[in-house]
Amino acid sequence: MMMTGNTPMKKTISLLLFLFAFSTAAVAQFDDPDIRKVEKSERAQFERQFANINWTGQGLYNPTTIDRIPTVELRSRLQAKFGEPTQTIDDLIVGGNFRMAQAVQFEYWFIIDDEIPMMILDLDGPFENGLVYVGASRYIDMMPQVKRTLNRMLMNEVSELASFSDYFYSPERDQWYRVEYKDGEFSHETINRPAAFN
Repeated sequence: MMMTGNTPMKKTISLLLFLFAFSTAAVAQFDDPDIRKVEKSERAQFERQFANINWTGQGLYNPTTIDRIPTVELRSRLQAKFGEPTQTIDDLIVGGNFRMAQAVQFEYWFIIDDEIPMMILDLDGPFENGLVYVGASRYIDMMPQVKRTLNRMLMNEVSELASFSDYFYSPERDQWYRVEYKDGEFSHETINRPAAFN
C-alpha cells in the first residue's frame, strides 16, 4: 500500500532530515571556532573582562602533533600565524609583575568565538616540546576542538617559519638566554641579565 499526502511516516522522515541538517550545521559551526589573538594593547581589557574566570588546563591535554614539536618551533609558527606574543618576559619585568619563579618566554592570549578566553605559553623556554594550555573551566567541553583547530592552523596553514627573538630566564639553571629563530636556524645562547631589566 502506497502512502500519500501528509502521512505520519512522511512527517517523521521530514523531522529526522531537519534534525540531521540542524545537527550537521551545529557540528560544522563548532568544528571551526574563531580564534582571535589578544594584542598587547588589549591585555588590561582582557584581564578585566575575564577577571572572574576559573582557569584550568583540563580538556586541553588531548595530545596532538603540536605537543611533540619543540617549543621553539611552535613559537616560530605562532609568530607566523598570529604575529608577536600578547606578553613576553619583557612586558612582565617592565610592568613590575615579574617573579623569577614564574618566568616564561612568551604568552599568547586568545578569545574564542568572541567569548571564551584561552592562553598558551612555553613550558621551559627552548628546552621542552609542546606548550601549556589554559582555558576557562566552564568551557572545558569545547577545549579539545579548540586545540585541534589550533593544531591545524599551526601545522597546515603555516608554510614558512617566522623569525623571532625573545629573552628567557630559567630559575632552575639560574641563567638568562636569548632565544631566536633567524636565518633558518634556532638558537638559545646564554647571556647576562639584560641591562634593560636591571
